Amino acid sequence: MTSDAPLEAVLFDLDGTLIDSIRLILDSFHHTLRAHGKSPQSDAELLVHVGTPLATHLAHYSSRPGPASRENTSTGEVQAMVATYRAWNHAQHDQSVRAFDGAVEAVDTLAALGFPLAVVTSKQRTSAVRGLEVAGYCRRPGELAPFQLLIGADDVLKHKPDPLPLLLALERLGVAPSRAAYVGDSPHDLAAARAAGMSAVAVGWGPFGRPALAAVGYDHWVERPLDLVRWVQGAR
Repeated sequence: MTSDAPLEAVLFDLDGTLIDSIRLILDSFHHTLRAHGKSPQSDAELLVHVGTPLATHLAHYSSRPGPASRENTSTGEVQAMVATYRAWNHAQHDQSVRAFDGAVEAVDTLAALGFPLAVVTSKQRTSAVRGLEVAGYCRRPGELAPFQLLIGADDVLKHKPDPLPLLLALERLGVAPSRAAYVGDSPHDLAAARAAGMSAVAVGWGPFGRPALAAVGYDHWVERPLDLVRWVQGAR
């Protein structure tokens, strides 16, 4: 989606976009699959579903895999795997995640310029806030600043690549989709942004290569976080 309308708000994905946490995520999946006697998966195979809610992702490796649904993500087996994943991930979290170089500066600059900012993630809210705090975005525990709001997996019934989480964030910000951009690292992020009618901004520092993102389609490509600032200023 491209638009001549001036940009009024910037929304961000979290993992792989704001915080460098993909290695921790992949290792958490490897640990969980081993602990539950599941077939091992390569990093590339696991990456296909990174960016979707945890239970949805783990349902692909359950005893009755199939299209994600409320039924097959709420089974005892999947929920047990979710618990294993979270326990291991949380134990490793604080020493394993950091902000991407220049990303905190970029976010702070956009906030100082007066852009409403939000985080839209498929991670649970409490885990997402913890990641933002550990990575240095939120200086005071429990406060989201410099972000106005956060939409997590527990805030909506549908998740990326469905546009619902993005549209909810825009509704709460009071900004039209044509005047907003979503910045993400995965095909799920870009598909959601395009479905929402927003500018889809792909980042060059995440785990997905440019060909995989181009296959979904994006409106803008930024190689580094500070390149995002320059693009946003030009789109104002």
